[in-house]
Amino acid sequence: QVQLVESGGGLVQAGGSLRLSCEASGRTLSSYVVGWFRQAPGKEREFVVAIEWSGGNIKYEDSVKGRFTIFRNSAKKTVYLQMNSLKPEDTAVYYCAAAQSSMLTSDSSKYAYWGQGTQVTVSS
Repeated sequence: QVQLVESGGGLVQAGGSLRLSCEASGRTLSSYVVGWFRQAPGKEREFVVAIEWSGGNIKYEDSVKGRFTIFRNSAKKTVYLQMNSLKPEDTAVYYCAAAQSSMLTSDSSKYAYWGQGTQVTVSS
């Protein structure tokens, strides 16, 4: 079992920045991919970014490339999502998720473990 707890959401003006954290506990994450997804009101959950815990390879969704950065602190078992140049369309509940996989994936069905989500609101 893997438990995930997100933090760091909040309200920010367009153009601002936020850093989300996802702290993992339970199993070692050496064979896992950790991803961030988001869900805006009335929309389906969508992939944002994922990182291989061991190899460090990363996959970004096109709309966040150049603005969002994912990185991890292995000692703290924490994955971070640094979000810069935020736009109103980034407003959503952001979820951290973990998939036991050797390959990066944007398929939410591959992720067995999910955090509770953290709200990000970007005002115009």
